[in-house]
Amino acid sequence: MHRSGSTDLGRLTSGAATYNDTKLWVTALALACATRWEGTTSHAVDPGRVPTRMGGPGANDDLSAGHQTQTWLATHADVTPSTGGYWYHQQLQTPHSAARQTDFQTRLIQDLEHLTGTKLG
Repeated sequence: MHRSGSTDLGRLTSGAATYNDTKLWVTALALACATRWEGTTSHAVDPGRVPTRMGGPGANDDLSAGHQTQTWLATHADVTPSTGGYWYHQQLQTPHSAARQTDFQTRLIQDLEHLTGTKLG
């Protein structure tokens, strides 16, 4: 759902952020961590739309498969790339283009640092 998220970071504080926006932002943050801090392993994972209260009864993914990619990433040493991947069911995918844009990642991190009062890195 991150693919239809907005890069308008004003939504962080305006109350106008959508679920899709937050998915884009967390994907960008995960990918930023992978490239900015040497020795850090960080991936973004799409578990699929699963039949939970949030996913709804029309969700078409398998609930039991939702966690398998995270487990695989955490336990296998031969994952390629070793960091900075965007995954869906153990398959490398192409994320929203903004998620990999350095300028968007930088603005997101700066805004999050400002909002939380916590420096990241």
